[in-house]
Amino acid sequence: VQLVESGGGLVQPGGSLRLSCVASGFTLRTGYMGWFRQAPGKEREFVAAIKWSDSYTAYRDSVKGRFTISRDNDKNTVYLQMNSLKPEDTAVYHCGRLRSGSLYQSQNYNSWGQGTQVTVSS
Repeated sequence: VQLVESGGGLVQPGGSLRLSCVASGFTLRTGYMGWFRQAPGKEREFVAAIKWSDSYTAYRDSVKGRFTISRDNDKNTVYLQMNSLKPEDTAVYHCGRLRSGSLYQSQNYNSWGQGTQVTVSS
């Protein structure tokens, strides 16, 4: 079971990035997948989640209207489209698979990927 994130990079404020999370070793067909982020010296925080069966989505308030989470069944991949990026979005972004419990808490996820760095700076 493995998750691999990609798509991060350096972008100016107001710019966009699309992160990808490819799953291998299991097929994403049920449950939730989530994106979290962790800035230096801070705890890992919830960003967005998607329910695989019906594409129900949830977002943290600070990214609503700017970020969009989606999934592709054929590619076994979850995406995070990030628009209107701000310096405070700078962090390492990780995807994970919800094991049980609240989808807003990182300790309820497993199969974390290695993360992809997003830096928003002019």
